Amino acid sequence: LDGVPLLDTARGVMLPPERRRCGVVFQDARLFPHLSVASNLRYGLKRAPREATGPGFEEVVALLGIAPLLGRRPLGLSGGERQRVALGRALLARPRLLLMDEPLAALDAPPRAEVLPFLARLPILYVTHALEEVDALADTLVLLEAGRVLAAGPVEALAARADLPALARRRDAGALVPCTVLAQDPARGLTRLGFAGGELVAPLRPGLAPGDRLRVRLRARDLAVATEPPRGISMHNILPCTLRGIDPAGEVEVFLRLAVGETPLLARVTRDTVDRLALRPGMPLWALVKSVAFDHAGPA
Repeated sequence: LDGVPLLDTARGVMLPPERRRCGVVFQDARLFPHLSVASNLRYGLKRAPREATGPGFEEVVALLGIAPLLGRRPLGLSGGERQRVALGRALLARPRLLLMDEPLAALDAPPRAEVLPFLARLPILYVTHALEEVDALADTLVLLEAGRVLAAGPVEALAARADLPALARRRDAGALVPCTVLAQDPARGLTRLGFAGGELVAPLRPGLAPGDRLRVRLRARDLAVATEPPRGISMHNILPCTLRGIDPAGEVEVFLRLAVGETPLLARVTRDTVDRLALRPGMPLWALVKSVAFDHAGPA
């Protein structure tokens, strides 16, 4: 980890677990029931190396919104509250690596959205079923099903693959596109983004500045296609593209694999659309993007 061997049997290296600086957060909080919330948090802080940099006690308490809980015991907390305390304890130990097993499953959307950017700063081995958490945190994705590895690689490359049912059958299936903020237009309520294939216009996202990098999800169900340049429509995002392939997506639907330059996209349309438009691989098309979904982590 960071060039330091933790385990190497050939060289006789086995760094004791307590010196590896790996934080762990499970689905269940595993707090010390006899200690207050404040004492549980300080248990992690006491184990942080003196030279390690990281968030302080007050910063973590504010980030996770747990100040009102500091004097309480774990048995008097809700599941979401216990999980936030467990996450805080792990962060205060200032680990070099976090091992996390669905740690945000008990959190509602608003606190989850606040925590994700903080987690994005750390190396994490993260287990989740939530695609929005993958979008926000992952650089590399290992897709498992029934104990088997279905695919592994950069998350952007896997997101737009229609041949991976575990991803493609989800309602929010689609491409994950790295972007750079080009401009903010508060008067019109718009954010302009640049990506490898061109530009996108999205609803205004406060807090971003030109040059910031982030990822957006273009859901397959939010894309339509046209065989000619559309005119007189309300959609901002009309992208010239090439149809790379057609894959089944159920009895009456298919996935269109599109390429905008080198950026892959997916569109989910009916088989009737394929027949009416006489779609075939290699055709030039125009992708009509109905909406752009920001990830939850901000900068990528």
